[in-house]
Amino acid sequence: MIYGMSSIVGRFLNYLLVPLYTYKIAAATGGYGVITNVYAYTALLLVMLTFGMETTFFYFANRERDRWHEVFSTAAWMVGLVAVAFVTLCFVFISPISSALGYENHPEYIRVMASVVALDAFQSIFFARLRFEGRAWKFASLKLFFIIFNIGLNLFAFLVLPTLGQPDGFWQSWSARVGQVGMVFLINLVCTSVVTLGFLPELRDMRRGIDRTLMLPMLRYTWPLLLLGIAGILNQVADKIVFRFIVPGAEGEVQLGIYGACVKIAMIMAIITQAFRYAYEPFVFGGSRDKNSSESQALVMKYFVVFTLAAFVVVVCYIDVFRYLVNADYWDGLRAVPIVMIAEIFMGVYFNLSFWYKLSGETYWGAIMSAIGCVVLLAVNIVFVPRYGYMACAWGGVAGYGVCMVMSYVLGQRKGPVPYPVKAIAGYFLLAMVLYGCTLLVQGLPVGWRIAVGTMLVVVYLAVVAYCERALVGQAVGRLVRRRG
Repeated sequence: MIYGMSSIVGRFLNYLLVPLYTYKIAAATGGYGVITNVYAYTALLLVMLTFGMETTFFYFANRERDRWHEVFSTAAWMVGLVAVAFVTLCFVFISPISSALGYENHPEYIRVMASVVALDAFQSIFFARLRFEGRAWKFASLKLFFIIFNIGLNLFAFLVLPTLGQPDGFWQSWSARVGQVGMVFLINLVCTSVVTLGFLPELRDMRRGIDRTLMLPMLRYTWPLLLLGIAGILNQVADKIVFRFIVPGAEGEVQLGIYGACVKIAMIMAIITQAFRYAYEPFVFGGSRDKNSSESQALVMKYFVVFTLAAFVVVVCYIDVFRYLVNADYWDGLRAVPIVMIAEIFMGVYFNLSFWYKLSGETYWGAIMSAIGCVVLLAVNIVFVPRYGYMACAWGGVAGYGVCMVMSYVLGQRKGPVPYPVKAIAGYFLLAMVLYGCTLLVQGLPVGWRIAVGTMLVVVYLAVVAYCERALVGQAVGRLVRRRG
């Protein structure tokens, strides 16, 4: 609960920045498109700089329980050295890198975000250690501190700073020189740097250095995870990276900004999946020898789908409310929200299905499947973006994750069958899609009527789930009554 709530609350608070940015950065400037594009690059780079070492740490720390400190130190040193080398290369070759990415006029964006992603990569091993040790409170505190500090600095920069001093004074001149986009990146660097100080006690374990007996086995285990991670993150960010090349210039930045702002509404799925992963990944690795492990995975899969579909139904039924998270200039992109949410559900199911190759050590299968899914996504984007714009990006995610999901299920059932309740899951998915179709049929009604109909549709979904899962609901109610009694 602590892991999940820290992630959900933290990401929810972070969403407060979306209305701030969209109301302060006009869609026509393309500024939010630049932010969307640069953060897509940093997400990809973060996967490359961590190269699967979080999962590798869990795998080896559970196998080498008496040497887990050495496993941590080895992982932290390897990730840290790679991060330092990356930042050094970025600063040395800043001109060609910034030109290649289309930011030759703003190389400072690259310098700042290269530093941010290097620190994030280094921190990832320390956060993994907190999860391994079960230190959920420190994990949650650092995550929430980053979010609150980040929001505070952004509010100061966008709301308070413009009112300080004279128009030609120091603060106004400095903020004009940095720019709105540059301010967003600089604040991120400050917050990330401060959070790193929270790991000073854990840094002492790095005195153990790199254990050579662990290093090579860990690298052999992790390199397929690197390929898996790259392919997986490309499924999430490739559309935002290639969009500026397919639709170049200011028009591409404007469209990307509209798409990037609106899909933030759909990221509730990413919140649920991330929270689920924080709690579930250590649980699966720790209980992999349990004879009831497969039954547990099947049960968790069903309820994961039930809850993510509930989130989907709530968002599509109340889209007239959620749209106020972004400025009206960005509302055209709202039509992509349901499609992106479906893609995120597929991604979550794919993550649930991925444990068969992680537990068996056959991580290369994940790399292969994710690579195929990435090729599908890129193909959809390259072929259809010139004609359909960012809507092709949304459907590309559905196609890419859909292929990965189906392939992982088929291969996983051959390698190690898990009794997933496929019929029940498909039934809930079909129900959610029918309810979504109903919301499309009432688009011509006044807003008040649309919200009323949406409320009824949400009640229908919850009622059907409660009826179908009445045994579980009855058990929960019984436990609650006994506790109060």
